[in-house]
Amino acid sequence: MTPMALWSLGSGEAKLQEARDGDGVLVRMLYSGISRGTERLVFEGRVPASQHESMRCSGQEGQFNFPIKYGYCAVGEVQEGELKGKKVFTLHPHQDQFRVSMDMLHVLPTELPVGRAVLAANMETAVNVVWDSEVALGDRVLVIGAGAVGTLVAYLISHIPGVDLTLVDQNPSREKVAASLGIRFALPANAPLDCDVVIHATGSEAGLNPAIVSGGNQARIVEASWYGEGSQSVSLGGAFHDRRLTLISSQVGSIPASKAPRWTYRRRMSKALELLLDSKLDVLISGESSFEDLARDYPAILASPETLCHRVRYQ
Repeated sequence: MTPMALWSLGSGEAKLQEARDGDGVLVRMLYSGISRGTERLVFEGRVPASQHESMRCSGQEGQFNFPIKYGYCAVGEVQEGELKGKKVFTLHPHQDQFRVSMDMLHVLPTELPVGRAVLAANMETAVNVVWDSEVALGDRVLVIGAGAVGTLVAYLISHIPGVDLTLVDQNPSREKVAASLGIRFALPANAPLDCDVVIHATGSEAGLNPAIVSGGNQARIVEASWYGEGSQSVSLGGAFHDRRLTLISSQVGSIPASKAPRWTYRRRMSKALELLLDSKLDVLISGESSFEDLARDYPAILASPETLCHRVRYQ
């Protein structure tokens, strides 16, 4: 059977089209997840030329900007080889079946529902952000941006003893999501000040400057967003200079230097899958579409500010 995949064709158009089979072990897709932030930048053609190579995903076909087959939250069942019948997570675009090398497959914990495992890539990113933040017991922490990654970062930090944590977003509907995870929520006007660590995850410069304002003396500001093409205006006078703030870039493609001697990418993903065992995290699945309807639904999913992680269901 010829594999079918979602392709972004430009001009806001997506279409299910044939895809190459690839090399490696055959996997039948069960669910994939739409990572709204990055996939929206790809769909809108906003990946800068300087990042075309580093932004390539496993299983990608086509080139930036169009046409392109892109995505990286894939949960499937192995159809052959020593892992036949196993449910796995891997990095691959939205495609009904595909081949991938064995070293790209991560067997799911038996207790993890396959439908929740689409959050694995976002959880892996959140783990890296928390590492980069160096949040310590008792810190006052602010997370700005209650998308899937920002909320998962807040969820992880909330389990550090003694932390005084607030999750901020301009969308008031995020308060219900935060409450279900036991996280304090605030609108931007009520964001706390004098924080030890501020993590910014809105993907907009409108959130980065308030992050600087909220940092206390010699605080750590962690930028977890990726902006794509264009430039952002950041105020580096005033509070940033006077308080001797530190601005840190967090990027999941590299393991922080303090962890690199002991942590591999496989170990990090294994931990991310383990951290998804909490059933409360199902609240981050904000919607679901069938693969057959994905081309029709895709533009609206990416455009909607209500999207956290949208799940795609395959027959």
